[in-house]
Amino acid sequence: MKAIYIATVCAALAIASPVRTADITPLTPDAKQVESSSGWTFTVAPYFWAAGISGDTAQFGLPEVHMDADFSDLLSNLDFAFMAAGEARYDRFSIFGDVIYTKLGADASTPAGILADSVDVTSKTFAGLLGVGYSVLESPSGHLDIVGGIRVWSVDTTIGFNGGLLDGVEGDDGDTWVDGIAGFRGNYFFTPEIYMTGWGLVGAGGADIDWDVALALGYKFNETVSAVAGYRALGVNYSNDGFVFDAVQQGPIVGLAIHF
Repeated sequence: MKAIYIATVCAALAIASPVRTADITPLTPDAKQVESSSGWTFTVAPYFWAAGISGDTAQFGLPEVHMDADFSDLLSNLDFAFMAAGEARYDRFSIFGDVIYTKLGADASTPAGILADSVDVTSKTFAGLLGVGYSVLESPSGHLDIVGGIRVWSVDTTIGFNGGLLDGVEGDDGDTWVDGIAGFRGNYFFTPEIYMTGWGLVGAGGADIDWDVALALGYKFNETVSAVAGYRALGVNYSNDGFVFDAVQQGPIVGLAIHF
């Protein structure tokens, strides 16, 4: 059971590093000061989200397992992670995206060692967001956008047995789903350098509900580079054919935005 618990937590964490969230683009200040000759502005924003997780998950046809772990408990299982967002703006219109890939791994010894001496668990997750927005409020100090888009989730978890009667046996479970989302995002400059930014998104589709909120403070170093730090919470409730992911992830988020 310890091995199964590790498997379910790893899969949940891979999705959580979802973080969905995926929506760091709102954490970038208005880049109009560096417009291209075509009128378009572009932003690329790598980021890091130190999220903990709580909720329930089920895989491999087993009963649901409750999860409750903070980021420090989970960091040791992280093999690789990539998180980045981008945005293109033209006048009041925007196109934005977010891509997250995570790979988590864990291993555990089994009691008695008859069926297997140890169990290895690997979980890979892709989460991609693509959306469009329109600025309903806009001024030299900031803007407020109405946005809508889709978020694609894909998670795959593999359990491999070493030694014993099950030596070399592997099991795989995962799923892919798509959610439609809508909401608001924007920013407001208190000074030419210091600003507040955030968003609120909610949707459904493959999941019963998919929501994402964040608030952060940013500092604009120059016309090209700015940085943000804040707090983000992401929740999703998905279930299909024995696969369950009903969880809330939340924690500090930091990002670096590059405008061109």
